[in-house]
Amino acid sequence: MKKEINIKELSGNFVKMISEDWALLTAGENDCFNTMTVSWGGIGVLWGKDVCFVFVRPQRYTYQFMEKYDRFSLSFFGGEFKKELGICGSKSGRDIDKVAVTGLTPVCVGETVGFEQAKVIVTMKKLAYQDINPKGFLDESIMDNYKAADFHRVYVGEIEKVYIEK
Repeated sequence: MKKEINIKELSGNFVKMISEDWALLTAGENDCFNTMTVSWGGIGVLWGKDVCFVFVRPQRYTYQFMEKYDRFSLSFFGGEFKKELGICGSKSGRDIDKVAVTGLTPVCVGETVGFEQAKVIVTMKKLAYQDINPKGFLDESIMDNYKAADFHRVYVGEIEKVYIEK
């Protein structure tokens, strides 16, 4: 069981949480969802709202779910589930049942899905998206991330709920 808190009460280093510990980005509903590991993203304030932004390449199976559904979540595990998150980041939900393979337990969180084992679950309502345009890159080394020219779509979501372990 999780406890709901205000995003401003969330302790910890978000940069470490996403870049080193990783998270699962999940979109869809309880009986139809997909999840993928993310290590890029951010939390902040935009348009007077607490927001989170995430990046999804168009060839990822989760992209279809991000396009179809209005809500998504980020589940943070604190680094203890790197093996499971490694599977969710390297295997496609088109090819395997990630829940069955990893043993992670999906849970309904509002109108989307998170994972019971997560230390923190943040749910968002999609506000906007924008495709990354390489014409805006001021540092040429950024292109090292796009050898296949498969530029991410950035999704901005308004933070609706934050759940932590009790």
